[in-house]
Amino acid sequence: MIYEYWFARMKNISDNKKKKLREAYGSAKEIYYIEETQFRLQNFLTKKDIEQLKMARKQKDLEEKYYNMEEKGIGFVPYFQKTYPKRLSKLDGAPYALYVKGKLPEEDRPSVAIIGARRCSSYGEGQALEYGKCLASAGVQIISGLALGIDGAGQRGALNGGGTTYGVLGCGVDVCYPRENIGLYMDIQKEGGIISEQMPGEPPMPYHFPLRNRIISGLADVVLVIEAKEKSGSLITSDMALEQGRDVYALPGPVTSTLSQGCHRLIRQGAGILISPEEFLKELQIEVSEKSTELLKNEKMLETTEKVVYSCLGLFPRNVSEIQAKTGLDARILMETLMTLEMEGYIKETAKNYYVRMSDVR
Repeated sequence: MIYEYWFARMKNISDNKKKKLREAYGSAKEIYYIEETQFRLQNFLTKKDIEQLKMARKQKDLEEKYYNMEEKGIGFVPYFQKTYPKRLSKLDGAPYALYVKGKLPEEDRPSVAIIGARRCSSYGEGQALEYGKCLASAGVQIISGLALGIDGAGQRGALNGGGTTYGVLGCGVDVCYPRENIGLYMDIQKEGGIISEQMPGEPPMPYHFPLRNRIISGLADVVLVIEAKEKSGSLITSDMALEQGRDVYALPGPVTSTLSQGCHRLIRQGAGILISPEEFLKELQIEVSEKSTELLKNEKMLETTEKVVYSCLGLFPRNVSEIQAKTGLDARILMETLMTLEMEGYIKETAKNYYVRMSDVR
């Protein structure tokens, strides 16, 4: 497998050419030891490609790097292994190899990608949390990019729903990006996996992210766009999804919101409309379990004080002093209650001492 690792690391030869070479010679080990004259028989290789192959043989410490990777708990999965995701293997331009911390998505379970704006609204974040939580609790695997905003909210929701989620990175799997999501990054490895085609240690680079996005859509059966501007990376991902034969759904929002313009454009072009997680599960023909039904209806009972505070909030920010005036609670008790509600995902502090409701709790 060390030779396969050596071959996968080569950056300047496309994945398709690597696959052609391997299929021609049977293994990366054969490619490593082959004569240069044999390379010249492959008409798809340029002179530059042949020089890159010759230079690559001079790499040192490959064994050490490979075993260090294993010691870090990073799995190496080339495209020809049985464990390589079948959803990806069927696509043109699928990565030659994947690196994994945790596990890969299961083949026999439905997978849904939840994507959207990094700088999202409280409405979008709340919806991403809700869809992630409810779908995951019904057995759906949630795929996303571990980014700030919608991606991270959908994946946190999946974990809150007791389900599995997989984060696809535009850097090495041993690099948490963005750093603010370090807690989510660690939690995902316990219940799902971190996946990348980039080598371990590779930093996040702008050109990595379009490549990452094709993996997000490729691992999913359906892509949900929660919030997206008119010109957005999420729309690029949705275009990739359509090219890959995936269905795309979009969440409608306020007509005045720039964060919903991309979603409205998708709907106008024929994307499915997200009405509620419950309705979406019906469209997927997934039976809603008792657990997910409870989550969908938000029937978790809150303590009396929490209910009082929660009832004062809505989808528009409200100041602490206004909440205190309405509830009559002691300032210390109020702040403790707000902190508890925020930690449990029911409310969000949008600005200093301003709070909004994330979902309805009965």
